[in-house]
Amino acid sequence: MSPATPPTPVPAVTPSDEELVARARARDFAAFEQLLDRYEDKIFRLAYRFVRNETEAKEVLQDTFLTVWRKLDTFKGDAQFGSWLYRVATNAALMRLRAQRRHPEVSTEDLPIGYLDNYGQLPPDDELQSGELRRHIEEAVDKLPEIYRTVFLIRDVEGLSTEEAAEVLQISVPTVKTRLHRARIALRDAITRYFEAK
Repeated sequence: MSPATPPTPVPAVTPSDEELVARARARDFAAFEQLLDRYEDKIFRLAYRFVRNETEAKEVLQDTFLTVWRKLDTFKGDAQFGSWLYRVATNAALMRLRAQRRHPEVSTEDLPIGYLDNYGQLPPDDELQSGELRRHIEEAVDKLPEIYRTVFLIRDVEGLSTEEAAEVLQISVPTVKTRLHRARIALRDAITRYFEAK
């Protein structure tokens, strides 16, 4: 007599963001903690890109989730929860930077447009991986005016699509493209100056 076949385990169903948000709205804190676990690393990474300091990034993370918990009832669901969360985190990071007056606004509207067609032709990866150049690029990103730095971090560094970046920042897709274009020009100039100085 052959041994009984063990029952096939039923895979656990992972609740969607929408389900967790609905439960969290009903003050189910366990559901909110699941959302926090799901997004904590992403939000911390985004915050760190802005503030460049682990302690500050943790503060931004905490501010973000406190704000989300308080304002969950105002989330209408007409956007993805993740996009709304990115928006709250971006605002929290920018408010912290403004309070510290680290990044005064500087207009770069006069940056030349048109010579970025080969933006992808950057130096080889091994050179880009050098610590000195990486620091130089980070400094150049930090010096970008806020409106360009924000689009660059969300679109190129975090990898959101142009449409997602527009949704997070509540600006139009053409505005995202224009600001990203200007940010890339400024950064390309910084990289060019770095290699010319070598």
